[in-house]
Amino acid sequence: MSTLTVNDVQKIAELAKLQLPANKLQALTDRLENILTLVKKMDATDTSNVQPLAHPFNATQPLRQDEVSEINQRDLFQQNAPQVEAGLYIVPKFVESE
Repeated sequence: MSTLTVNDVQKIAELAKLQLPANKLQALTDRLENILTLVKKMDATDTSNVQPLAHPFNATQPLRQDEVSEINQRDLFQQNAPQVEAGLYIVPKFVESE
């Protein structure tokens, strides 16, 4: 019994602003359904006795000193910018509205 339909995939694609070829929708739906089934199986796994970990090895990350290694060249770099104000790059507003 499938929980994901072709209409669901079309709606998700529309919301994500994706164009999917009609002849591939069923195959994509089946593949996504397989992924959801796998996630459901993984969700059913008992992990109550598993300790969380950040790394599979007992190792610490070697850190370097936080020291300035280059001089500030902002003015030089901003000479190439089309528009700068008070040390900031001015960019055109880009927001789509429907």
